[in-house]
Amino acid sequence: MPKDLRIIYMGTPEFAVPALELLIEEGWKVVAVITAPDKPQGRGKKLGTSPVKDCAQKHGIPILQPSNLKSPDFQETLKGFQADLQVVVAFRMLPESVWSMPPMGTFNLHASLLPNYRGAAPINWAIINGEKETGVTTFFLQHEIDTGNIIHQEREPIYEEDTAGTLYDRLMHRGAKLVAKTVRDIANGNVTPLPQDNTTAMNHAPKIFKETCQIDWKKSTLAIHNLIRGLSPYPAAWTMVNNKFCKIFASKPVNNHQEGLEPGQYISDNKSYLHFKTGNGTLAITSLQPEGKRRMSIEEFLRGNTV
Repeated sequence: MPKDLRIIYMGTPEFAVPALELLIEEGWKVVAVITAPDKPQGRGKKLGTSPVKDCAQKHGIPILQPSNLKSPDFQETLKGFQADLQVVVAFRMLPESVWSMPPMGTFNLHASLLPNYRGAAPINWAIINGEKETGVTTFFLQHEIDTGNIIHQEREPIYEEDTAGTLYDRLMHRGAKLVAKTVRDIANGNVTPLPQDNTTAMNHAPKIFKETCQIDWKKSTLAIHNLIRGLSPYPAAWTMVNNKFCKIFASKPVNNHQEGLEPGQYISDNKSYLHFKTGNGTLAITSLQPEGKRRMSIEEFLRGNTV
């Protein structure tokens, strides 16, 4: 197996670390890592490094942190590494001058079964939309985002108890194995990339904003429950409780239909439950975080708050 293949790895968050670790573990020659610039974090605003940078430092791999991917200086430095292949996991959009540089191309890992859920937040949207299955895809980059020829795909079930957090963890590790398999097959000349069928691109996964996360209590119990699951633990769905902003992390549909309440109104025994009226039923909130406080169970919350 041609392990002397020269690879440049691009990624930033925790999601991109297991794939990098696995490539290193399997003995591939990762000649450089490209990651986001350090940025101020926390209350002290100390400069924080990305998880991918931390991993690269641990393994002594050269690191580039360009603020501008179109910069001639950056591209000249990148060219100097003479990479055969570039691997992208959870990074930003690349200019053609970067992704077209290596002779064997640049491939990306995406956390969905492309062409479904193209976009920035595929894990969140798959759960929000009540999907029962998703997966991971590797594909060669081309001009339009998430549209390149597919190399490999693997399916992953979405369970009723899944949140964005639990699904993220499983897809992160499944994706790492798929990245390693894709590198092996490209190195061995054993890939037949297939064009995406755009007619099956049924759903999109746009970036999530604060307004996306606001609960619309006129919607169905199931739709709201899925929104909460799909945004938990981050960025979290939110609503107002006692006229205060509250992040909602977990919920449970319940059968008792609250007569006389309008969607968004709630009742509680101030001990063990907080039930919201939805468009077609009732949803119990089981975990939340009032503004300025820590995350807590509903019982903890009600011990200190009357609603």
